[in-house]
Amino acid sequence: MRVRICAVGRLRAGPEKTLIDDYLKRFDRTGRALSLGPAEIVEVDDRKGGGMAAEAGLLRKAIPAGALICTLDERGKVLSSPDFAGKLADWRDSGRGDLALVIGGADGIDPSLRAGADFSLSFGKMVWPHMLVRVMLAEQLYRAATILSGGPYHRV
Repeated sequence: MRVRICAVGRLRAGPEKTLIDDYLKRFDRTGRALSLGPAEIVEVDDRKGGGMAAEAGLLRKAIPAGALICTLDERGKVLSSPDFAGKLADWRDSGRGDLALVIGGADGIDPSLRAGADFSLSFGKMVWPHMLVRVMLAEQLYRAATILSGGPYHRV
């Protein structure tokens, strides 16, 4: 199952990008044998300032046709890392070829896009900067792959 992180905003060179690139590289390497990956990030940028509705339109264009859609949203479900790994395996085993993980901009995700998602994931009740959410998501993807492969990265 291919993984596409669809995110509002452009990430410039810096520590966040370095971490994301490292974790996604690890995910690709570990996930390959599990039929997970490759993972890519598609960034969209609403240069006209149309707000959440305009961002939702750009995000919809970035989501592959037929993809399972998971939004990252503070109102979503909080999962443990093993539960997220299990969810990822279930999505893979459902026969869907693509997973789109959607991260909104500063104002979040448009309600219509959120309502059309197959699942909504939360990293807790706190609100996180969307660039840090990318880092945390990339790390959790790698962690999920190591959990599914029985690797030593995740410790209970």
